Amino acid sequence: MCPEANAHVIAVGTNGSQVQIHDTTSLTMTRVLTGHENRVGSLAWNGDLLSSGGRDAKILNYDLRMSHPRTRTLLGHQQEVCGLKWSPDGTTLASGGNENFLCLWDASMMESVTTTAPRLCLKEHQAAVKALAWCPFQRRLLASGGGTLDRTIKFWNTHTGSLLNSVDTGSQVCALLWSQHNKELVSSHGFSENQLCLWKYPSMAKIKELKGHTARVLHLDQSPDGMTVVSAAADETLRFWEIMGQPQDKQKQFVGKGILLPPLNTISMARSSSGTFGGIR
Repeated sequence: MCPEANAHVIAVGTNGSQVQIHDTTSLTMTRVLTGHENRVGSLAWNGDLLSSGGRDAKILNYDLRMSHPRTRTLLGHQQEVCGLKWSPDGTTLASGGNENFLCLWDASMMESVTTTAPRLCLKEHQAAVKALAWCPFQRRLLASGGGTLDRTIKFWNTHTGSLLNSVDTGSQVCALLWSQHNKELVSSHGFSENQLCLWKYPSMAKIKELKGHTARVLHLDQSPDGMTVVSAAADETLRFWEIMGQPQDKQKQFVGKGILLPPLNTISMARSSSGTFGGIR
């Protein structure tokens, strides 16, 4: 995960409770950040501020402008923090937990060394909240996705905490991604189809369903031009999908074709004893 201000920097959360900072130019690890007591499964950048969520139910915030970054701790979850996402304006951090909580934290709350409660704690989801995505065209609009026992995408007014809409997708929601160019949203799923879905917002009419992965699709991201989506799944493949389209002034017809590319490098992903990645339900 690379912030725009430091595009040569990658943060890595490890199973050994560390957050590693790597320089992609020199291909070296430049820092090791500590403070968690268990694995670190979620990360989110806000400029030079890095937030990490761990299995210890803590969110830690590191200011990387400092040679010895101060740690600010947010306490509000009861189980693993499995989703983190900063709003585009950098004022609000959304966090999702394995206890089904969706918490909202204001940046101003992080002046204290320890903050013991979020501004809002939303409890409408019925399973773990891993998928989080802030809307790029409507301020304070957040989409969240629930796990296997929930299966919904929910839309929130993060100023008031009001639930605006809830859509049953029929399967575990693992990741969410808004289009940069159109009022559309992509979701990725687990059992039983392991598919991607493209939705029209706000009607939430399903535009297309995309299949190809053979295990749950854990992560989504998009190219800098906003036209291509990349999905990463527990089947250990990356797939590239031309589904987002071009900006309105350069519209073309896209077929939503998934392309499986040969790896540029091989990364070994260690499975847990249960054969799953991450253990989030």
